Amino acid sequence: MILNSITWDVNPDIVSFWVFTIRYYGVLFASAFFFGYLIMQKIFKKEGLTVELLDKLTVYVALGTIIGARLGHCLFYDPSYYLSNPIEILKIWRGGLASHGAAIGILIALYYFSKKNKKPYLWTLDRIVIVVALAGFFIRMGNLMNSEIYGIPTNLPWGFIFVRRGEVIPKHPTQIYEALSYLLIFILLYSIYNKKGTNVRQGFIFSIFLILLFSVRFLIEFIKEVQVDFEQNMTLNMGQWLSIPFILIGIYLLYRSYKQKPA
Repeated sequence: MILNSITWDVNPDIVSFWVFTIRYYGVLFASAFFFGYLIMQKIFKKEGLTVELLDKLTVYVALGTIIGARLGHCLFYDPSYYLSNPIEILKIWRGGLASHGAAIGILIALYYFSKKNKKPYLWTLDRIVIVVALAGFFIRMGNLMNSEIYGIPTNLPWGFIFVRRGEVIPKHPTQIYEALSYLLIFILLYSIYNKKGTNVRQGFIFSIFLILLFSVRFLIEFIKEVQVDFEQNMTLNMGQWLSIPFILIGIYLLYRSYKQKPA
């Protein structure tokens, strides 16, 4: 039998009791930090760094991710509403996290981490983006379980009908496209690090991350449904406009890395 589409009607809640609910998205989000921590442990051990320093780094990344992602969603996609109702910004459980905001939040948090712990900023970025790419995989799979952030209609046999969103025709499962892309980027970055180790030039891994991840995001946005109404008549949507600066910075840092001495 030829597969024409996939009916997707997964309950985003794993289990609920009283006022407490465990959701797939929350489990996958936590998994991103858990597996990221294990990988960073190996990196820190390889370079003779302490677990205490890694724990500090984890706190900075967690705060940068959550605060940046939430503020990014509120200020990039619906600023008038959230500025008029600032208390709503704190209601993160209602959904609304932006990956570009998370990226900015992490960059700011790691700047302060590097400054306080006397580590080169690019050294920190080169290592953390390895696990950030893996986190992107988990988060997009969480979006799939929530039946959110999907694509435009498609006739391809792997189109998903997102029943819980009231859809009746197949749509591109762009969450899976992005998730698999981020997983491949993670494998590439981790392979580069394992092969070159501390001999990798500062900024090289970070630049590859920026170019690949945000190029993928830019391209997939062409087949993704608009997230907010004001994007309807835009040639490029908000996600694409926000991706362009990261790609350009990546190209610049890649060029600059060839003039740097190995870390």
